Amino acid sequence: MKAVKSLRIVSALILGMGATGAHASGFQLLEQNASGLGNAYAGSAAVAENASTIFYNPAGMTKLSGVNVSGGVNAIRPSFKFKNNGSTGPGGMPLGSNNGGDAGSTGIVPNLYASWEVTPEWFVGLGIGAPFGLMTEYDDDWVGRYHSRKFEIQSININPSVAYKVSDRLSIGAGLNWMYLDAEYKRAVPMAFAGPAGPILFPDAGAQVNMRGDGWGWNVGLLYDITPDTRLGFSYRSRVKINADGHTKLSDVPAVAPLPTRVDASTSVKLPDTAVLSLSHNLNSKWQLLADVSWTGWSSIKSLDIDSGPVLGEDSLDLKFRDAWRVALGANYHVNQTWTLKAGVAWDQSPIKDATHRPTSLPDNNRIWASLGAQYRFNDQGTIDIGYAHLFVKNTDIDNTTDTATKGNVRGKYSSDANILGVQVSYRF
Repeated sequence: MKAVKSLRIVSALILGMGATGAHASGFQLLEQNASGLGNAYAGSAAVAENASTIFYNPAGMTKLSGVNVSGGVNAIRPSFKFKNNGSTGPGGMPLGSNNGGDAGSTGIVPNLYASWEVTPEWFVGLGIGAPFGLMTEYDDDWVGRYHSRKFEIQSININPSVAYKVSDRLSIGAGLNWMYLDAEYKRAVPMAFAGPAGPILFPDAGAQVNMRGDGWGWNVGLLYDITPDTRLGFSYRSRVKINADGHTKLSDVPAVAPLPTRVDASTSVKLPDTAVLSLSHNLNSKWQLLADVSWTGWSSIKSLDIDSGPVLGEDSLDLKFRDAWRVALGANYHVNQTWTLKAGVAWDQSPIKDATHRPTSLPDNNRIWASLGAQYRFNDQGTIDIGYAHLFVKNTDIDNTTDTATKGNVRGKYSSDANILGVQVSYRF
């Protein structure tokens, strides 16, 4: 039966098919502070200007004397507008003409960090953030409803860290990461049954998947002062394997369909590892130059295999993610002892390889960041940062044919962009 076959891959989307919401490629959130937003996060593993260095490079804690606290929030507003160009429904089912509206929605990404100088050589810290997250939501009756109506994923990462000052020039750091994910996915399920005169169509049923899971990882970092004015930073964050459990619920199923209204589901996914190489250079007393090259191992997610129990069985979702690169350049201009102006640009590569494997809940593409920011030092111990970034995303083709039998083919083009506004407060005690 088409309805049963269609439901077998509902759960397979839960952790792999999400939309980037104006952050790093895929569904990774680069915005783990707002103080780096004005530089497009150039120099992220080298600057160590507040306690948020715990996430970007724990070795940077050795540059922070005393007790340091930093907290902030980024508001992210992506836009994803689809234009249909020949999409087809499963089995030729009619799709209508609704393009889905704007699938983007505003997301809030908070962060909180604290570091402590235990001795002149040893430092400890704790970071709390959300390194993965996204949400897309379309009109219920849009042409791609059998692929996705809504996808939302939320995460929290708790990151205790330690750093050691080897010498005046060299510092090292390491941390543990406990990550928790909560995800929700909704889509329409076609209801078509064989009749004596041909297929009998019923109104769409709805499928909703909810899953939760957690996992452990680790991160390390190195900071080296090449000269008093030039600093090199390197950091690496490991993969995190998430084992997720939950259920799939069905709604609006016609009485003639022998389908369960709820089944258990489980999966596991390896969230990607990342490596960052950063450089900061004080050109003079006014100008600081920043650079960043980062790599994300998205190829850890080639496919997702879901066990939906004896009723719906096991199925696989083909994603074929590729590893992605990011390059960023930035500059700070110290106006005076109170004000610093920030700017940055970045090129950010998507893990989506082609239009065939681009899902409706992840209409991702390469993008360019353009960022501005300012820092206000309100006394010798405290600063406030404000940053803004606009992401330019080129028009994105989609021709998703990975499962035409049960979800149809979504063919068309997305016009996308994003805006990010953030604020960070940092204080040294």
